[in-house]
Amino acid sequence: MEKQDLSFILEQSDMDTLIITGWGWMDYACAAALALRHFGRAEVVGMSTRRLPEFLSEVKGFKEIVILGVGLIGNPKMLQSALDRLAKRNVHVCWISALDLPEEVFPDGCQNLEVFVKDAYLTECVGAYYDLPCDDLLSILDEKTRNPDALRYHQLIEAAMFSYRNYQDEQSYGNAIRHLANRETESRWTDSERQLVEHYKRYGNRELVGKSELMTDLLGKINQAAQHVHARVLIFGESGTGKETVALQIHNKSPLRNEPFIAFNCASVTPNLLESRFFGHERGAFTGATETRTGLFEQANGGTLFLDEIGELPLEAQGILLRVLEGGRFTRLGGTKEIEVNVRLISATNRDLAAMVRDGNFRKDLFFRLNVIRIQVAPLRKHKEDIEQIANSYWLKLHRRRLKPGQIKALMNYDYPGNVRELYNLLECADVMGENDFNKLIADQRKMLGNLSPKPDDDDTPDELEAVIRRHVRRVYEKYGHNISKTADALQIARNTVKKYLDGE
Repeated sequence: MEKQDLSFILEQSDMDTLIITGWGWMDYACAAALALRHFGRAEVVGMSTRRLPEFLSEVKGFKEIVILGVGLIGNPKMLQSALDRLAKRNVHVCWISALDLPEEVFPDGCQNLEVFVKDAYLTECVGAYYDLPCDDLLSILDEKTRNPDALRYHQLIEAAMFSYRNYQDEQSYGNAIRHLANRETESRWTDSERQLVEHYKRYGNRELVGKSELMTDLLGKINQAAQHVHARVLIFGESGTGKETVALQIHNKSPLRNEPFIAFNCASVTPNLLESRFFGHERGAFTGATETRTGLFEQANGGTLFLDEIGELPLEAQGILLRVLEGGRFTRLGGTKEIEVNVRLISATNRDLAAMVRDGNFRKDLFFRLNVIRIQVAPLRKHKEDIEQIANSYWLKLHRRRLKPGQIKALMNYDYPGNVRELYNLLECADVMGENDFNKLIADQRKMLGNLSPKPDDDDTPDELEAVIRRHVRRVYEKYGHNISKTADALQIARNTVKKYLDGE
C-alpha cells in the first residue's frame, strides 16, 4: 500500500490515451475496462467531479482523453478553460455518460468536447459508442447472477478504492481495471494486489467517513501521529464513536503497517489474569497452565498494541503495565528469562482519566506515560453534517444506490447516543426488516431507548433524603452493570462514596 502520486504516474507514462472514470460504482470500472479493450493501451485513473476541472487544467502529454460518467459540474469556469487549452493542443476529449450534459454549465453545448449520452448502464454507453460487446462485463454488474470470479473482481475494485480513500494510493484502481478488462483471474494478480484484497476484507468495514471540519481535523491528527511510531497515543471518545477504527488508521498509515496490530479490551478479563494476558506465562506457572503462551506484548512485538477501555484497568494492573512501558522488558509468569519488545502502544477510553487521577483511581505516572499524543473523537451529534455520507456509504455497499432525501432527513433528526455504531445498527435494521419509513425507524428507536430507563415509582419514594440517595446510587450501579468505577463517573462522586451508599442499604 505504498502511496502513489498521480502526477508522477502520468508524467512517467508513454501512452497517448487517458481514460478517466469515476469512483464508487462498479459500473464505472466496467465501463473503463471496456474502453481499455478498445484502445489496447491507455492510462486509467479514477476521478471525482470536484477534482476533474483542476486535473484537466494540469494534465499533459496525451492526444486523447476519454471521460466516463464523471460529472461536469465542478468549477465550471476552470473546466471550460481546461477544455479550451486542450483543444488548442489538438487533444481530443470525449465525454461518455448516461446523463445529459448539464445545461447550467454548458447552456449552448460545448464545442471542445465530444458528447455521447445514452440512457443505460455506463458500460452499455461505452459499448454503443465504440461498437463493442459488453455482455461479460454486464454480467459482473448483475447482482443475481454474479459468480465467484465476479465477486473477486468486485473485491479487487473495492479494495483499490478503499486504498485510495485511506492511503492516497492512486495506482491500484487503474491496475485493477486492467485485470478486469483482460478478465485476468486471481492467479494473474500480483502478490501486493492479493494483499490489498485481504487488507480490505479485514479492515474495509473500519473506515472513517465524513468531510466535516471535525472529521477533517481528526484525519489530519491521525496522519500526523501515524508517522511518529514511538509516540504513544491516547484516544478519548464516547462509546460507538470509532476509537478502535482511529487506532487502526494510525497503525495502517504508519511505517508499521505490515507488522502486527493486536487489540485488547481491558475490561474483558478478570484482574488476576491480566498479567498473564499482558506478558504470557510458562508451562506450570499456575494451575491450568498446561503450555507456554505468549502475551499481548510479545504478539505485538514490532507493531502496535491497542488497549481499549484503559480506564477499566485496576490499580494493581496499572502498575504492571507501567513497568513494561518504562523499560520495554518483562518476564513471563513463571519464567526467569527477561524478554525485550518494541511495541507502539495506543490506548483508548470513554472515561475522564484526569478525574480518575484526581480521585485516586488511575495512576498519575501511567496517565502521563500514555498521554503523549491526545486524540479526541467527537460524538456524532457534533458533526451531523457527516450523517448523509456515512449512511450512503453503508447503503451503497448493500444496494448500489443512495438513500432518499426524506430518509436522510429522518436520520439527521436524531442525536445518536450510541454514535456511529448506533447509526449503522439502525441502517442494518432497516435493511433486514425492509423498513423504508425512516421516520418510523427513528421513532421506534427513541421509544426503545426510553424503555431502557426505569420508570420512577412516586408512591414508593422514601421521605428521608439519605434513603433517596441510596436508591438512586443503587439504580445507577445496576445501570452500569455493577461497575463501581463507571457508577462513580456517572454520579460524579468518588468510588468510596459509591461504596458507602451501597453498603449502607
